[in-house]
Amino acid sequence: MNYEEISTLESTYTSGGVGRRPVAIVRASGARLWDSEGNEYIDCAASQGWANVGHSHPAVVAAIQRQLQIYVAGQESSFNDQRALWMQELAGVLQPSLNWDGCVIHPSNSGTEANEAAIKFARYITGRPGIVAAKRSFHGRTMGALSLTWNPKYRKPFEPLVPGVTHATFDDIDSFAEAVGDDTAAVIIEIVQGEGGVFPGSGEFFRALRQLCTERGALLIVDEIQTGVGRTGRWLACEHFGLSPDVVTLGKSIGGGLPMGVTAWRSELGRLKPGLHGSTFGGNPLACAASRAVIQVMRDENLPARADRLGQELRENLAALPTQKIRQVRGLGLMVGVELRGKVTPVLQQLIQRGVWALPAGLNVLRLLPPLVIQEEDLARVTAVIGEVLA
Repeated sequence: MNYEEISTLESTYTSGGVGRRPVAIVRASGARLWDSEGNEYIDCAASQGWANVGHSHPAVVAAIQRQLQIYVAGQESSFNDQRALWMQELAGVLQPSLNWDGCVIHPSNSGTEANEAAIKFARYITGRPGIVAAKRSFHGRTMGALSLTWNPKYRKPFEPLVPGVTHATFDDIDSFAEAVGDDTAAVIIEIVQGEGGVFPGSGEFFRALRQLCTERGALLIVDEIQTGVGRTGRWLACEHFGLSPDVVTLGKSIGGGLPMGVTAWRSELGRLKPGLHGSTFGGNPLACAASRAVIQVMRDENLPARADRLGQELRENLAALPTQKIRQVRGLGLMVGVELRGKVTPVLQQLIQRGVWALPAGLNVLRLLPPLVIQEEDLARVTAVIGEVLA
């Protein structure tokens, strides 16, 4: 099918809730995309941040193919070998990364669902109703996660939302100290605010926030849905600051392209009673097999360290571009934000025409989230093309 046929057919039935660029992507491999007309793109969006190990990584594809022939999804109320091994392997990553002695893992189907589970667990374990999130935060689009999300354009059409949620200023401990009270069940935070403009927080802020939550009996939840699985140059972005939260949520890349979310917490906090929360497809054998392959690829190819090195080079090269249209380059690892002195949409359109697929982060921030397997010559090409567009 060509673009006109695909776009006409899909437009006939789509809800309209998601905007579409005038391109039909039909194939992907590694850090490359191809559209229906045969045009090739360097992927600097990782398909909204999920393709950390790249598209169709051979190890992930092989794991999926094997499991497809054995057992895809079934009884959540039974034990399963793939889920058991996946939990063991994921715990082996999370515990040293977060300085936990043990962890409890609850699987779901997306990062949004992982945050929903985190809200429920925080209220259950503390007996308190309140949740404090950050201004400029993004935590998902279902009603609970949307209540945590700050941007009014996402919230307003669906109000009233879940009560008991307040927002404090990111990277401002005084603002959080004012918001966290005796009725606060949890504080939820991103280490780098992605949708909010690719703003990393400071170590001083995170250390003070950890102490504040401990003193006031509130759980500290870190949303690592976009920053986790090697994106920032560590397995988890928490590691940059030695931060040990009570709960962490994962999504996007943890499933290797299959829908998966994870809510994990320190084992000493306890567990849920049977029947309190569940998911028909959460932790299904197929997704667990894919995720196990992701964990193995991350280890075998040392992708967090690669993201750290390539991200530093990318930020330096972007900051050195001879243009006055860049106000600031910031980020961690291969999570990069280029704040422009103008709107980002025209820049994104010109990048697509030149074979680079990138993302916005607000009205004036160009967001780059390339797969961690991207080749260095591709990153050099991306930097050159951005320079051409901004010249």
